[in-house]
Amino acid sequence: MTTIAEHQAAVAALLATIPAREREVAVSARAVARHPERTRARRLARDVVAAGDVPPFDNSQMDGFAVRARDLVGARADAPVELSVAAPIAAGEVGAALAPGSAAPIMTGAPIPAGADAVIPVERTEPGVFDAPRVVFSAPVEAGTFVRRRSVDIRTGDLVARAGAPLRAAHLGAFAAAGVNHVTVAARVRVLVVTTGRELDASGGMGGAADGGLDIGVPGAPAGRISDAVGGMLAHAIADAGASVRAVVCPSDDPAGLWELLRAAGDGPDLVVTVGGVSRGAYEVVKLAFAGRGVDFGHLELQPGGPQGLGAVDLGGRAVPLLAFPGNPVSALISFELFLRPWLRGRAGLVPATRRRERRALASPLDSPAHQHQIRRGSLQGDGRVEPVGGPGSHLIAHYAAANCLLHVPVGVARLEAGDEVEVWILDD
Repeated sequence: MTTIAEHQAAVAALLATIPAREREVAVSARAVARHPERTRARRLARDVVAAGDVPPFDNSQMDGFAVRARDLVGARADAPVELSVAAPIAAGEVGAALAPGSAAPIMTGAPIPAGADAVIPVERTEPGVFDAPRVVFSAPVEAGTFVRRRSVDIRTGDLVARAGAPLRAAHLGAFAAAGVNHVTVAARVRVLVVTTGRELDASGGMGGAADGGLDIGVPGAPAGRISDAVGGMLAHAIADAGASVRAVVCPSDDPAGLWELLRAAGDGPDLVVTVGGVSRGAYEVVKLAFAGRGVDFGHLELQPGGPQGLGAVDLGGRAVPLLAFPGNPVSALISFELFLRPWLRGRAGLVPATRRRERRALASPLDSPAHQHQIRRGSLQGDGRVEPVGGPGSHLIAHYAAANCLLHVPVGVARLEAGDEVEVWILDD
């Protein structure tokens, strides 16, 4: 059997063949407010330089009085200086030039008026209000006090962010401040998820079993069918990892039907992820469709998620990478965590690309097949220990949903007792 590390290396080599593309996105405050998803989970493809100074003019750092420092040179507690109060200056207004012997009420962010060179907070004055005709100062002030100088943060032409940097919220604030309206980012990887199996209900209808019939499955699915528990789950996970995703269902075990679905998918996927049809059954549609046609299948030292496939398929004259995951929902999600999520996050510039890993003591014992690397669902307890959630079954997706970490039991370990340490991956998103 193939080790997890060997398969991870093979997947990484396959995914490295996906070409990098670029696209321009709008980053003005208006554009981001209207379409925040367009800037989420992005990596800059080119350097970004400032189109203007930040701040664009000298402005007040405080609510206070704009003054001339030389008017207060001799101010002391026992010999205060009294100045007349000029017209107030609100943020967004340009005030008149400040005459000698006067002080102008000024709000935070308002432009410093010509002639003024310092700001004194209103609470350091007497009577400590803005609407008195005169104001008293009991201490001198240095020029530049509480003045934000023009371009102190960014100068026109300065580098704001380098190519390769993940696009964060602070970048968007800096771009807006510096007059940058568009940036070039790495285009999202386009992933097509295809869940397979005749047992899947692709109708979306709500009709139940006929009267007197055998009611097998979930409410709303035809008798003998089950809902697709994997397509939407993987689509969400892939989008969260920074990719563009489309999910479709192939409710057939006919290889020709699967090929037809792929060729009709359109929008040129960069990567195809199939789910199901990779085991040792008689109707394994993915193996029947792709074995010997660019995709290799095998079994890993892994539970759940042992059967896997990878390779490339010809879609419209393009060799498109394909990952074939097993069909049970826990197996599919574990496969995504191990083999696809870190690469997608790395391509998107999301940090960290991998799950946070810790060593924790078990709260309860567990058994594991010694010849396989077993991944169990777990719950971190208040005392720092980790409790296994449910059993090892690959169908127990509700137990996965109740977990907040994954427990890794390596090959060669058949049993762990309470108190033994185990590696855990924190499911913190």
